[in-house]
Amino acid sequence: MTQRLKDKVALITGAGSGLGRVSAITFAREGAKVIVADVNVKGGEETAEMIRSAGGESTFVKTDVSNAADVERLIRRTVETYGRLDCAHNNAGIEGADLLTADYTEEEWDRVISINLKGVWLCMRYEIPQMLQQKGGVIVNTSSAAGLKGFQYHSAYSATKHAIIGLSKTAALEYARKGIRINVVCPGFIRVGLTEQVIARNPAMEGKLKALIPMGRFGEAEEVAEAVIWLCSDAASFVTGHMMLIDGGASA
Repeated sequence: MTQRLKDKVALITGAGSGLGRVSAITFAREGAKVIVADVNVKGGEETAEMIRSAGGESTFVKTDVSNAADVERLIRRTVETYGRLDCAHNNAGIEGADLLTADYTEEEWDRVISINLKGVWLCMRYEIPQMLQQKGGVIVNTSSAAGLKGFQYHSAYSATKHAIIGLSKTAALEYARKGIRINVVCPGFIRVGLTEQVIARNPAMEGKLKALIPMGRFGEAEEVAEAVIWLCSDAASFVTGHMMLIDGGASA
């Protein structure tokens, strides 16, 4: 089978677990050399080792995406290790507190904004100059179906996911003629991360959430990763500024 990203260099943030881990493994399976970035050292090292054990190339770099010095070092390490940066999946993010809007503390609000939104912007701030120097590259940012509509008790999360779409579309316009494509994936209820956490807290929610999905099931992380791979591949060479919903029809 032809590897769609053979010899490309891919960077995935939040790759120590969940969707980020699955994305990193999928990039490696498609032939990419993978930089695994996460603030979680144990999880990040495990992901990189999983890739190497399967015959791929991977390096872990501990990174707090809300810290500019960390992100600058991440991009520098990527180029020092593999010589370039072809694809970036800016995926790191947190759920934040499960609270009514007026009950958020300023500290908690700032924490979610800093990781989910500032983190994506900082990654692009350092990825884009490298891609301009190479005369090309692809960025895929992770938003959410909650970036298209309200999400009760998660106002900070929903706000950041709406903002990521606007940020990505704006950057896509700015760099469209400079060889850089920038797109967004918007997963709905996927069987990792937030969905898992909600069900763990209240098992009765599983049936209620599935009832909201026309396809009658949760999505799998692999299905989101496949969309990211396609957006990064030459098959999507005329696609930029696109917001791809992956929600089993829930937003239809």
